Amino acid sequence: MPDNDRAAGPMEGDWSSVEYMERQSRLDVLRFITCGSVDDGKSTLIGRLLYDSKLIFEDQLQTLELDSFKFGTQGSNIDLALLVDGLAAEREQGISIDVAYRYFSTERRKFIVADTPGHEQYTRNMATGASTASLAVILVDALNGVLTQTRRHSCICALMGIRHVVLAVNKMDAVDWDKGVFETILAEYMPFADEIGLANVYPTPLSALEGDNVMRTSENMPWYAGPTLIDHLEGIDVTADAGESPFRLPVQWVNRPHSGFRGYTGTVASGSVRVRDEIVVLPGGRTAAVERVIVGDADMEDATFGEAATLLLDREIDVSRGDVIAPAAQRPETSDQFQTRLLWMSDEHLLPGRSYLLKTANRYVGASVSDLKGRLDVNSLSRESAKVLELNEIGICNISLDAPIAFDPYKENHTTGSFVLIDRVTHETVASGMIDFGLRRAQNIHWQAVEVDKSVRMSQKRQTPCIIWFTGLSGSGKSTVANALERLLFIAGRHTYLLDGDNVRHGLNRDLGFTDADRVENIRRVGEVAKLMLDAGLIVLVSFISPFRAERDMVRRMVGEEEFVEIFVDTPLEVCESRDPKGLYSRARAGEIKNFTGLDSPYEEPENPEVRLDTTTLSPEEAARRIMEFVSENSD
Repeated sequence: MPDNDRAAGPMEGDWSSVEYMERQSRLDVLRFITCGSVDDGKSTLIGRLLYDSKLIFEDQLQTLELDSFKFGTQGSNIDLALLVDGLAAEREQGISIDVAYRYFSTERRKFIVADTPGHEQYTRNMATGASTASLAVILVDALNGVLTQTRRHSCICALMGIRHVVLAVNKMDAVDWDKGVFETILAEYMPFADEIGLANVYPTPLSALEGDNVMRTSENMPWYAGPTLIDHLEGIDVTADAGESPFRLPVQWVNRPHSGFRGYTGTVASGSVRVRDEIVVLPGGRTAAVERVIVGDADMEDATFGEAATLLLDREIDVSRGDVIAPAAQRPETSDQFQTRLLWMSDEHLLPGRSYLLKTANRYVGASVSDLKGRLDVNSLSRESAKVLELNEIGICNISLDAPIAFDPYKENHTTGSFVLIDRVTHETVASGMIDFGLRRAQNIHWQAVEVDKSVRMSQKRQTPCIIWFTGLSGSGKSTVANALERLLFIAGRHTYLLDGDNVRHGLNRDLGFTDADRVENIRRVGEVAKLMLDAGLIVLVSFISPFRAERDMVRRMVGEEEFVEIFVDTPLEVCESRDPKGLYSRARAGEIKNFTGLDSPYEEPENPEVRLDTTTLSPEEAARRIMEFVSENSD
């Protein structure tokens, strides 16, 4: 059993509970995470901190004793890990699955600690905990040494910009408190930490189970003269960097309770702002002076890092949610293209070219990975070539946005330099990312105004241009119906062009194969070409299998809802396979063609196509006339 000689609680000591609460209210808060591989002792360490900081009520202690008998892994002793492992599945398996947040305090500081899971499949949960942490306690089991997951979690800490790391070499009791074991682990880990950019690493040998070097100095390791873990946590200053950085306030809310008040509210992400400071609002670039600073419900002379503030300006300018307010003389950059580092957190692969939503601070904007430059091998730290990113992989990517945003490199500002990617269909957060720098080429490219524009070309051709997008399985009849429709449009005097999947792969897309990543890029390129033809005033017929809903929706967003007509040639697989006009199904069945849509590669049917065609009952000419009628009825 752990010893019960715990320090007296706030009601038992030399000060009253009121004095204790007042004293606690003046303490700052440190958010930190514990991470590392499975069974390194993360939950036990947090349990020890909670137990020794006297934050367990008597009924909790009784429950802990009962649960230790039922679920514990420490025999007849109390299993401190059960204070943190709250899910039934965690208690039964003796592992952490979800991120568990716990609060404790000492006389010098308050703490919020996230116990993050060690299993590889829950790496995204670890990244979630790291995203708000200022310090990481990375545990290493003295018996097992530095493992792959130790390196992966260390890379994520570096990726998230965590500047302070305690390397807690745990279970020293299991190796007879051997100094040599500790030094061997340091010799392996510290050069690795230098390579990935973890500058402030504080090695500490300890035993979370026995409490050695956690909150009290160990008598079993007289060879270690450094501070205990709690000494590290109480003494580290993690606020200086953000407080000294230039002022940044991402606008969360335009506050207008009445016509005489217009304020811009948000949390100060870095630096400070004072009344009369000259500021700029980005990405718009309009400037003004700060007239009032309100913190809470009181007017103040300034607002500093971490405070929620409302700014009133000396004149009305256009400010929206997601804009960034900054000093006019110390502006963040603005761009719509970046080099970034991504931690991929979805079971579905990252596919370059696919459209996602990017959220940074309080702003959402469309985004796609324009270039996957490689993925990071967490063991060798080398960059490997890659066409996709899989779950828990870290990639170096170029990202293009639909609109420019204000940003700082992540190493300079965690708030304005970080983002998440969100799947447009499922709304799942699929990646967390950090901006390295804006791409210079984005600053060199500007839209050239022209006199003969789309409206002029429409008028000359006397037609309303649109994209008519045919999608369906191979053999469904897409190309046949598209050809029939173009004949009808030509006879009617319309100006058209037909982009056919096979034909385009002879030229523009001849370099692409049939992997998911190549299919996404295939449709992205075709969508861009179709958009140019739309701008030329043409009616563009596009006949592609285009198996993924996300890419079809991407083209729809690219050109606008009113100019995109989706035609689903809804022909059952067995009918398509019986037709097999090009012999592709028989070859795919024989194993000669891999990733064949409908067989070993998925086809995602449209949910709400403008026109659905059943070519088992309609002839190509009948199908074409039906589309012609729809286009005529819905055009100006």
